[in-house]
Amino acid sequence: MTAPDLTDPTEAISDAALLALSRRRPERFGEIYDRYVSEIHAYLGRRLDRQAADDLTAEVFLAAFRKRETFDPERGEVRPWLYGFATNLISSHRRTETRRLAALQRSATAHGGAEHSHEERVVTRIDAASAQGRLAAELRALPDGDRDVLLLSALGELSHEEVAKALDIPYGTVGSRLSRVRRKLRAALGGINPLLGGSDG
Repeated sequence: MTAPDLTDPTEAISDAALLALSRRRPERFGEIYDRYVSEIHAYLGRRLDRQAADDLTAEVFLAAFRKRETFDPERGEVRPWLYGFATNLISSHRRTETRRLAALQRSATAHGGAEHSHEERVVTRIDAASAQGRLAAELRALPDGDRDVLLLSALGELSHEEVAKALDIPYGTVGSRLSRVRRKLRAALGGINPLLGGSDG
């Protein structure tokens, strides 16, 4: 088996090899951007809002481009490395995230006050709106570090190992935080676990 030709733009190469190549050929970083821009933008949009996601997505890739020399493939993969930049930028926009969660809570509370019908469809909508409001309130109340771990797992669909690498925290810390937060959310939502996304391993 022959090694991939790193100079051939049509040859598929790993993220780490591509990032290393971009140190000598900066234009190749565009391929990292193309591979992950939609995913990072969607994650930021779920955490903040569309306008903030548009702005911060560009900042994530600009920061990654500027720090591409510091990427160490021994410490992890490119994907969680990018999520680390995204999470750091979110921390500077906590008020935006908190306002978004408060708006979700208010919206759900308004829907929860609607008259109940005997039709199952209406009851289901009311229950979902009520759960959404309680979830938004609980997410707002979480410490920043716990919220980051939970939402990287649930919204970013990162594994425990990827979350640990994205946040530069021990693997065991990810598991204990997720376990504690999920227990708290299930209790607050009456046994419902709306955050089934993400990998547990």
